Amino acid sequence: MKFKLDENLPASSASVFQAAGHDVDTVIAERLTGAPDPAVLAAATAAGRVLVSLDRGLGDIRAYPPGSHAGVVVLRLTDQSAAAVTDAVTDLAAVADPASLSGANSVLQHGLLRIRRP
Repeated sequence: MKFKLDENLPASSASVFQAAGHDVDTVIAERLTGAPDPAVLAAATAAGRVLVSLDRGLGDIRAYPPGSHAGVVVLRLTDQSAAAVTDAVTDLAAVADPASLSGANSVLQHGLLRIRRP
């Protein structure tokens, strides 16, 4: 599966996805740091990558309806420390069927993954 990691995730998150066999790119590596959400999501979609972010606004299905992008996963964490984010990313990287994230709006919260498909 191809993922793009938003700038608000720790740099170590990329290695977690790579260790699970996923193709990973980052907003930072693509020099999109500070770009507005629609531009970041458009870049991820153009590359066929599911965007993973802590930005709750990206989970708004009115602004970003399922099927209008390659996929979005929002990590809704009360603790956004690097350790907590790494734990959440590890859970996400181990999803049994990562293809289920394609084109969907997903939220990972307290170990539960909710997926809204197109």
